[in-house]
Amino acid sequence: MRSTFKVLFYLKKNAPKKDGSVPVMCRITIDGTIAQFSCKCDILPNLWDIKSNRASGKSAVALETNRFLDKIRVGINAKYKEIAERDNYVTAEKIKNAFLGLEIRHETLLTVYAQHNEDFAKQVDAGLRSQSTYDKYCTVYKHLEEFIRTRYRLSDIALRELTPAFITDFEIFLRTEKQCCNNTVWIYIMPLRRMITIAQNHGWIVRDPFVDYSISAESTERDYLTKDEIRQMMDLKFRRKSMELVRDLYVFCCFTGLSFTDMKNLTKDNLQTSFDGKLWIMTKRQKTGVESNIMLMDILMRIIEKYDGMAKENYLLPVPQYITACKNLKTIIGLCGIEKNITWHTSRHTMATEICLTNGVPIETLSKILGHTNIRTTQIYAKITHEKESRDMNTLSDKLSKIEQFSGITI
Repeated sequence: MRSTFKVLFYLKKNAPKKDGSVPVMCRITIDGTIAQFSCKCDILPNLWDIKSNRASGKSAVALETNRFLDKIRVGINAKYKEIAERDNYVTAEKIKNAFLGLEIRHETLLTVYAQHNEDFAKQVDAGLRSQSTYDKYCTVYKHLEEFIRTRYRLSDIALRELTPAFITDFEIFLRTEKQCCNNTVWIYIMPLRRMITIAQNHGWIVRDPFVDYSISAESTERDYLTKDEIRQMMDLKFRRKSMELVRDLYVFCCFTGLSFTDMKNLTKDNLQTSFDGKLWIMTKRQKTGVESNIMLMDILMRIIEKYDGMAKENYLLPVPQYITACKNLKTIIGLCGIEKNITWHTSRHTMATEICLTNGVPIETLSKILGHTNIRTTQIYAKITHEKESRDMNTLSDKLSKIEQFSGITI
């Protein structure tokens, strides 16, 4: 159905000024909705033609007034056309606000994303969020910027223009142009999902472009260090103290399960004597805020004592920058001749699999140590090694052999 759109000018006669002139008002009517505002001009009532809704005569005042009103009408018509083409519905109030410059600002994706990153960086500086997560957000921002520029030939895109097709097209861009594997695509889609959530919370968009979209991570084999590889790393001799420090910090993470950021944030205040009379590391994961308590084993105590007094302020360990630590770790892995894709995060998998599960630590206890909120997350980190499988089956076999009804049976 065609909309009814009308612009009308009239006099506000109940508000005369000292010289007898009255304000000229504009009324916009569309589909039964009405909005009106002052045109910011005045005229004497005897110069106004009610039928034509214009100033009458050819006096300079009349001509100037009509030119001014024509300009307003043209501007309103332009806003009506713009809003009608852009939005699903048009109201008189929307047209009035658009013409007067009071229209709600249409936020753009990259603008919101940039502000998010700026706020996130402050949280990183305050020790509330991790540098690695911030780096991920920055990487995805660059990919989105390139995608919008090449796919849409735009420098940015309005949030209200995001559609399900935008999401799937970005996924294809990541898989083809950036050659990302499925799990990397999954990781990179999450920041975009975060921006949409922010937009929804602020009321900038109504329709969720993710409504029919789904992607899930694929199960992958996660590398970890065996106890022989850990020993090999621990036996390395270094000329540079910086390399030795990185090795020791990595071993520290292998025996605590702490992430790089959580290790870096440790202070001497995190060392506390528990109810059992032993010294524990008691902290909270920066990522989730969940408690993570680890008893100080001898190897951990030796590392802490080795670097006592070398950290700044009240920090427990002198931890270098993440990029520097990862670069040195790669060199150390090469010196050990270990042909695995080892990252700093691998230390958490090593703790879960080789240090804990293989040595009989229940997965419920491991989950608490790692600071997980549920067992399913822990199961991603921990794998049952062949060594533990063999040990468990031998234990089962020994127990069964002692059960009378199973002993001495001949088949």
